[in-house]
Amino acid sequence: MMERITDNPARSRYELDVDGKVAFANYRKVGSTLHIPYVEAPPSLRGTGAAGRLMRGVMETARADGMKVVPICGYAAHWIRSHPEFHDLLT
Repeated sequence: MMERITDNPARSRYELDVDGKVAFANYRKVGSTLHIPYVEAPPSLRGTGAAGRLMRGVMETARADGMKVVPICGYAAHWIRSHPEFHDLLT
């Protein structure tokens, strides 16, 4: 099954639905910069890689939209540091 990251602009967050449970990354867009202050996965998804799949989708979306990224959340910052293929998106 292909998981899809969706943008929920009403809640200013990207979401990944896994069997009815939603992992999300809050964001704030400032011009062409995407600030990520918070990433969360429900307890039942922790340890499944859902947050990592969410972050990959967020970064791929940012790249496709020509945006730079500011990871404020500790998890987001760690994830990006661990994935050098996305370092070019950092401000």
